[in-house]
Amino acid sequence: MSNLVGKRVAIVSYRLGMADGVSVTASQWAAGFRRIGMRVRLVAGDGCPDVLVPGLALDAAKPPSLRSLDQALQDADVVVADNVCSLPVNQAAGEAVAEYLRGRQAILRHHDLPWERERFASVTTWPPDDPSWRHVTVNDMARLSLADRRSISATTVYHGFDEVPRPEARDAVRARLEVGAGPLVLQPTRAIARKNVDVGLALAESLGGTFWLTGPAEDGFADELARLLRRARIPVRRGLPPGADMAAAYAACDAVVLPSSWEGFGLPLIESALHRKPLAVGDFPVADELAAFGFRWFRAADPEPLRAWLADPDLSLLDHNEAVASKHFGLDALSTRLELLLSGAPVCHHSDTDEDAGGQIACDCLTA
Repeated sequence: MSNLVGKRVAIVSYRLGMADGVSVTASQWAAGFRRIGMRVRLVAGDGCPDVLVPGLALDAAKPPSLRSLDQALQDADVVVADNVCSLPVNQAAGEAVAEYLRGRQAILRHHDLPWERERFASVTTWPPDDPSWRHVTVNDMARLSLADRRSISATTVYHGFDEVPRPEARDAVRARLEVGAGPLVLQPTRAIARKNVDVGLALAESLGGTFWLTGPAEDGFADELARLLRRARIPVRRGLPPGADMAAAYAACDAVVLPSSWEGFGLPLIESALHRKPLAVGDFPVADELAAFGFRWFRAADPEPLRAWLADPDLSLLDHNEAVASKHFGLDALSTRLELLLSGAPVCHHSDTDEDAGGQIACDCLTA
């Protein structure tokens, strides 16, 4: 039996229990930790965590006190600082968390790094570091850049998904959306500049379908989104209808588009595979990294191959993508990697079927 059974882990971030990527993947880690017998507590300044700490929210005017952090975290055997010490959206809050965690066993998980955002490019002292901490990135590109820019050694731990498809919800959701002729093209993202809503909309227009954007406009993009949608020549749907979740949204659509120019990971890359939907992808670096596992995607900028597929679906493509996602990005794989991470062992994302003739894993995802 693992010596981790019964140990306490606290996951702390700006906000948790919401629909953003950090919240979703923090829930994945919570499920993975529970699967190996650990007890989990979610701590944040906003959302629906187990413990709310004033000062941790993205828009908090004052950072959390060390006393309030101690009350929430002091009995944890390990603390996961989930992006709160990564992208300095509220640097004072992150610095308070870092100061509290110095000398304690902690994992700093980085979804985003300062140099990946133009407005934070001048921040040269983040992420913070301490000999007691292990750093985790959600992709290899970030792991390598963290070593290059900050001389910080990290481990890549890809997300692990426990999706439950809801095919039975398809007809009801499509009826609520009043989907007409042509395919329903789902863009399951927020509307911000780097999500390239215009490209997703253009793809849906080329296919003669309906465009469905589920997330809100953020980061000052509302006016530009309104302009784009006013000029749309096809039906557009926004948000989730009452009673529908993202699993129902995937069930209802005919194709998924993720046209981003930048993503730290891109959850729809894996979600679409597990929900057995064809995916059209934009040109961003992490998509190339994950495609190397064997995924077969369409290009968001070229509608013709997807149009041909929709006219005569080849289900072997869906079978293939689902198998790749289940093998490398399932919750079982994540649980194994978390157990290795906490034990101090190297974490590899390849199975023993990837061994070369000498029995060595043919990959470069291990860290010292």
